[in-house]
Amino acid sequence: MMNLLRDQQMGLRPHFDFWQTTRFQLHLDRPLVMGIVNVTPDSFSDVNNSPSPSQAIELAQQHLREGADMLDVGGESTRPGAKPLSAEQEWERIQPVLSEVMKWDRPVSVDTYHPDNMRKALDMGVDVINDIWALRMGNALQVVSQYNCGVCLMHMHGEPATMQVSPMEGDVLKPITLFFQSRLHQVQQAGIDLSRIVLDPGVGFGKTVDQNFSLLRHQDVFMQMGLPLLVGWSRKSALGIATGLTAHDRLVPSVVAAMMAIERGARIVRVHDVSATVAGLKTWMAVEKSHASTQLIKESM
Repeated sequence: MMNLLRDQQMGLRPHFDFWQTTRFQLHLDRPLVMGIVNVTPDSFSDVNNSPSPSQAIELAQQHLREGADMLDVGGESTRPGAKPLSAEQEWERIQPVLSEVMKWDRPVSVDTYHPDNMRKALDMGVDVINDIWALRMGNALQVVSQYNCGVCLMHMHGEPATMQVSPMEGDVLKPITLFFQSRLHQVQQAGIDLSRIVLDPGVGFGKTVDQNFSLLRHQDVFMQMGLPLLVGWSRKSALGIATGLTAHDRLVPSVVAAMMAIERGARIVRVHDVSATVAGLKTWMAVEKSHASTQLIKESM
């Protein structure tokens, strides 16, 4: 990590144009859409409050039809105030879904912080571990270091049960940057190549509304780490407070926030509403293509 930071200071900021995962090298020449597949009875944002494995599989199929580049399967709600779930309970929920979606030859992420479930999922060939605890629980770091999966390291202040009772204070940019630097040092020490890592600043995880929007406004601070950013604004409560809309009515602000994150450099957006996000992304890409064409014309004149 020190070499990475030294190169940045010299104006040679490295960047990765791909994300290395278990089965796929995911190219990041365009932003990717990660479709959320919850198998949770208490997620803050699901229309179906108790989705069965078969319903989760149907949702995964729908996400792919609508243009999702990858799937993120989770069995435990991490909404503010959520109670923790045992590893056994979580695995009982997600195992049937993972068994099916792993047959589809599409990138699959599992949203878990339980080391035992990481190992089970990785033994199935899962491509990415998406961990809200950034591999800090138990022997999660050691487990992941034994595989070649992709990893999403997320920043969370506190824990889901209490994080919004005592959110961060003051400016959040520096402490989150220092947190990422520390975790990246640890993962490199464990032998995990940086090409496998993406960073998630953790919108809504122990931050106030203003702090969440500050993360978006100043997202370039995290871009300076030289690693791809994965951002999850979909249906977050900050959007509800800003707009007065309930979780199920936040499609428009969710897509707007996702596009703003992409405009500011995010390479993966984690979303519930795939179809609308893909449409927004196509619009953004058309504008970018038009800009590139205009630049070529100007340079040839």
